[in-house]
Amino acid sequence: MCGIVAAIGEIDDEQCREMLARIKHRGPDGTGEIRRGNVWLGHQRLSIMDVEGGHQPLPDQSGSVHLVANGEIYNHRGIRAELGSERFVTDSDSEAALHALLVDGPAGLTRLRGMFALAFTTDDGEFVAARDAVGVKPLYWVRRDDAVLFASELRAFDEADRPAVESFPPGHCWTPNGGLVRFADAVPAQVRPARRAEEPGVWDDALVKAVREAVVAAVEYRMMSDVGIGVFLSGGLDSAIVAAVAAEYADRHDQPLPTFAVGAAGSSDLAAARVVAEHLGTEHHEIVMTSADAAAALPRAVHATEHYDPSLVRSAVPNLLLAEYASKRVPAVLTGEGADELFAGYEYYHEAPFTDPGALQTELVRTVGELHHLNLQRCDRTTMAFGMEARVPFLDRDLIELALSIPPEHKMVRPGVPEKALLREAFAGWLPEDILWRGKEQFGDGSGASEVLSSLGGGDSTAGSHPVDGVRLRTEEEAEFYALWHQEFEGIDPARTLGRFATT
Repeated sequence: MCGIVAAIGEIDDEQCREMLARIKHRGPDGTGEIRRGNVWLGHQRLSIMDVEGGHQPLPDQSGSVHLVANGEIYNHRGIRAELGSERFVTDSDSEAALHALLVDGPAGLTRLRGMFALAFTTDDGEFVAARDAVGVKPLYWVRRDDAVLFASELRAFDEADRPAVESFPPGHCWTPNGGLVRFADAVPAQVRPARRAEEPGVWDDALVKAVREAVVAAVEYRMMSDVGIGVFLSGGLDSAIVAAVAAEYADRHDQPLPTFAVGAAGSSDLAAARVVAEHLGTEHHEIVMTSADAAAALPRAVHATEHYDPSLVRSAVPNLLLAEYASKRVPAVLTGEGADELFAGYEYYHEAPFTDPGALQTELVRTVGELHHLNLQRCDRTTMAFGMEARVPFLDRDLIELALSIPPEHKMVRPGVPEKALLREAFAGWLPEDILWRGKEQFGDGSGASEVLSSLGGGDSTAGSHPVDGVRLRTEEEAEFYALWHQEFEGIDPARTLGRFATT
């Protein structure tokens, strides 16, 4: 939806404006700022909800309370009904967050169902900064002796502040008096560990129905838009399910549904996505990626994602090409991100030591908690680089709770039973059978990106035992990506801001 900058303390307006200008790409539809006492709030807007009236910083009726927010509050209509619609002056979903905080203080954050990073202030000195439980939307901060600074991207911070930049933890809020407080967990405590299955791999119709209904509800919440929405359709199971639910919703509401696929010529992902699009009747777009395209996009992918992990960068290359094309046609897209972590889609989940149900559950919980500085960072940055928002239905809080309460034995592969069998069964009849039961491929493999990128150099040889700038680089390829990253982000401490995949 946008980019935000906020600051409290001894701060200079011009420094804050310069920080905001560095993330202008996140919100091409307008810039807003306000100072109240020792607080400065800034906002770059991408107009999706209430195009005319949703400008930020967003005030209450009195003009003594203001909020800047990045993201979407999907249950904003319910919050309006609960708190009283007479309080509201716009149709912006972000105003629901403003009034939740105004009525309940930081406890009001628990009302919000969505993805968000926000800063809230009142004229009498209250200040709250917060980030959603999973960390779908980014937020970084610097705690100086004289001020605390917040921004949506690493690149926003001044060179002098870079050594102190940290990732603001998901599910937390910060106030000057209360400090950092957790208000929500990415994975609710009651599903850690999950209950055990009486009959591993055997589930009833009620569970299948519950999974289907939770996914449908999550997708339909994220179809919220005043200006159109599309789907990134890789051809894999997860994005195909999202597209199927979105297409049914779009048909009921008499609206178009563009879908977008990327891959090398002849890649399996392009072929599968075409089958899904034809089956669903979407307005389908294909981007055929060449070696020259990939070569040009590779350094851009490092800079855009603000990351150098090889697995993340490789998958970011086709994502970046897809986002650049799609952003000219829709302001927001749905993706299949998160399903593999909820339903054990990755191959390594089915290898030792995760063949033990308890170990598998622990790893699923861990990887969901790590998404904010890996896959979600790629998802956010590659789309917001072009002022387009990505929404992730599988990481809806209700769906996370349901999926991770399922006995882990039900997610294990068995002879004749592939990964994510329960999820596949939940959407029987929604997709062609060959798509529904198509084997898992990593995005970089199915799209042909891995083969294209392998021709560009790099490799898997060890980068050496000596750290570079204090950072241990595992392969020559990672060292190459780190060098690109360091050109733009020198001074940032990766240990404070970035995650890394276990393998490269």
